[in-house]
Order: sequence, then structure tokens, then C-alpha cells
Amino acid sequence: MEYESVIGLEVHAQLNTATKIFCSCSTEFGAPPNTHICPICTGQPGVLPVLNRKVVEYAIKMGLATHCTIARVSQFARKNYFYPDLPKGYQISQYELPLAEHGYVEILVNGEKKRIGLTRIHMEEDAGKLVHPGSITDTPYSLVDYNRSGVPLIEIVSDPDMRSPKEAGAYLRTLRTILRYLEISDGNMEEGSFRCDANVSIRHRGETKLGTRTELKNMNSFRNVERALEYEIERQTAALENGETVVQETRLWDAAAGVTRIMRGKEEADDYRYFPDPDLLPLVVEASWVEEVRKSLPELPSEKRDRLVTQYGIPLYDAEVITAEKAVADYFEECVRVCNSPKLASNWVMVEVLRELKEQAIEISKFPVTATHLGEMILMIEKGTISGKIAKTVFAEMVSTGDSPEKIVRDKNLVQVTDQGVIEAVIDEVLTENPEQVERYRGGKTKLLGFFVGQVMKKTRGKANPQMVNTILKEKLDR
Repeated sequence: MEYESVIGLEVHAQLNTATKIFCSCSTEFGAPPNTHICPICTGQPGVLPVLNRKVVEYAIKMGLATHCTIARVSQFARKNYFYPDLPKGYQISQYELPLAEHGYVEILVNGEKKRIGLTRIHMEEDAGKLVHPGSITDTPYSLVDYNRSGVPLIEIVSDPDMRSPKEAGAYLRTLRTILRYLEISDGNMEEGSFRCDANVSIRHRGETKLGTRTELKNMNSFRNVERALEYEIERQTAALENGETVVQETRLWDAAAGVTRIMRGKEEADDYRYFPDPDLLPLVVEASWVEEVRKSLPELPSEKRDRLVTQYGIPLYDAEVITAEKAVADYFEECVRVCNSPKLASNWVMVEVLRELKEQAIEISKFPVTATHLGEMILMIEKGTISGKIAKTVFAEMVSTGDSPEKIVRDKNLVQVTDQGVIEAVIDEVLTENPEQVERYRGGKTKLLGFFVGQVMKKTRGKANPQMVNTILKEKLDR
């Protein structure tokens, strides 16, 4: 039987507000345990939550950026469950009346665009954090840090529109990019400010009825989400082919072992006993405020991607890679303003610049090679001042010193040799030194041209113009 997978994702994104959603405690990450807490976020009796207006503004931004309908009236609800890191015994969230619904996100997979529907975006508070330091006299124990309790989240719930782990990965990366363009979340999975739960089921291809789903948790990277989904799809497929039944449950991803493990039976909405929070009035959002927020939206990733394709004529794939980070897209455009060679600029940014950023683990704002200097170097390649090979040397020196390409080329005498007489003299020398290879070339082994080019470039220390070398060599060898 041929099966297809059906995937829906629930993403929790921490919002970049200075204070928590219902109190004035700081949201700063990494503070000593239980130092950013108060009676409100630790659920003391008699306290009242006060909604943070900035949280609502940021949630509206994300709703508008993902084409959602913003509800004029939404409502907070109590979601009841009892964990040590949830001091009130319930979480303030939204249920029947969320802030935003019925949007979509456009993803790009294998060069094809696809829309992934959004069921809803709602606001809620985060729980605390359990710390497991070890054991006392062989008895395991845990500690609770409430600093994260009350930190503002938006939960972004997709429709079950994804059909492969690769699509799920593309969707998550797209969401994170949108959040970062809006500057409402840093999207840092390692610090827990961008977290994902996945629901996955399989069914016979062509069927419309959904299969029994499992929920996957504990995935702390995009790659781990894809790996967990791949494993779970294989596990469910094997179960059905063996005549077994897929059980609805929550499973944890064990990255070290590369498997999912049973955690608990899957909860349904009834298990949480939602009801409207009596301490919070219904949230009324005026249309004028929504329009004010809409006008503040920046150029969004998909808009910027399509504009780069149209304006600069670069491939869609290049534009997708470059616009994954707004600062990188800005760097690219500044570079093109200097060199006016969009494709060459996109190649250098995608390959060399992004590789250096990854190896150095830095943001592009800290990169020693400015966009202007990269553009000047590309201009030198276009003018024939340096070759592409020499440019690699120049770029490495720019990364190391931060100097301009002109200074590096001048100080290291890297100017490309374009004097035809000089190049011909070197070629004649190479041909004289390699008579056997010359005869083999003229006997039909034309692939030896690369050998001769290499010898010429070696003698000129890579400074001879490659196009001229190729042209003159072919003329001399084909006589």
C-alpha cells in the first residue's frame, strides 16, 4: 500500500517584550533562578493579572503578517493542568475566541511555492522550568525555576497541510523568519523561545479521512523536527503494514537514539476543562488599532524574496536563501548598489559570506567584511583587475584584517596579469617544458587543456587572466 503523511505543527514563540504578559517582571533570559518573579506570576492567592498591551500589538502583527483575520473580540481562558512548574494549577491562554484565525504561510520547497493554512494564533503565558541537577543519596530530585512563568507566548497552529518532513522544516524556517523580520521574537530554539510540537498521521494516498495521529515533543532544532517526523512516519507505516493499530498518544523525540518514545496518552480539549478566565475582561481590538499596526509592518520575507527576483533577476532559490535573514538581505542589496552584479553578489553572499558567519557563529552585523568592500571586490573581478581565484585570497584577507580589497590587492601585488605578451611568453615556456603532453593533446586528448591552464596559472601565481590563458592556449595547441 502507498501511504501519505499528514502533518500539522503547533509553534510557541516567545515575544520580545521587556515584561511578562500579566505582570511587570522582567523577561530577560539567563537570570539567576527565581529572581524575576512576583505574586502574580507565581500564582499567589488574591492577585489579579493585568494584560500587557505590547503583547497584543505583537500578536496582531504576526496575525496580519500571516494573512489572518483579527478578531474584534477575543477572550482569555483557563487551561487546567497540574505540573510543578505551573504554580496556579492552570495556564491563562485563549480557546474558543482566539485573537487571529484563518491565515496562511507561503513556503518554498524544491523550487515550488505552497500555502500552509493557519488555524489560529492566540496569546498565552509560559510555564516555569524544571531543573534536574542530579540526586541526593541516590534519590533523584528536581528544582523549579519560575523566571519563565508568565513570559508572553503566541501559539501558531497550522492546518494539517504538510505532506513531508521537508515541508514541515520549510514551514518552521519561514515562520521564524517572519517573526524575526517583525522583530517580535528572536526565534531562538536553543533558548526555548521558539518551540514546536508536531502532529503526524498517515493514510492511504488518495483518502481524505485523517488517520490516527501522534503528537511529538522535545524537538529543539529544525533538523530534529524533520528527523522525528521521518522516524514517526516510518514507525506508523510499519505498524499498519503489520496489521497493527496506531494509538493516539504523545511521544518524545530521543535525538541521541534517533527514535520516538511513548510519553503519555494524548490529551483532548475536554481534559483541560477550559473556561473563560473570570479575572480578565474580553479583549476588544478596535479596527483603527489594527490598521495602525498594519501600516507599521515591514517588507515581509516573501515580498522581499519576490522583489529581489524581479528587481535583480536572481534565481528564486538565491532570493529565498538571502532573505532568510533580513540583515543578510540588506547586506546583499548594499553590495549590489556598489558592484551592480546581482548574480555574482548573490553567489558570494550565499557561499562565502554565509559560510564564514556559520563558522564564526556571528551575526552579519559583526562580520568584518562590509557590504561595500565585498561590492568593491566584485567590481574588481568584473573589471578584470583580479581573477576569481585571486578574489578568494583577497576575501580571506578581508575576513582576517577588515581591510579594503584595493589595499590588499595593492599591498600583496595581486593585480591580474592581462598583458597578452607576458601571458604568451609564459604559455610558450609551459608548452616547451611539456612536449609529451602537447603531442597527446594534438592526438585527441583535448582534456589536457586543463593541465596546461594549471601550469600557466602556477607560474603566474594565479594572476594570469584565465579567459586570455584559455584562448591563447587553444590557439597555440590547435595549430
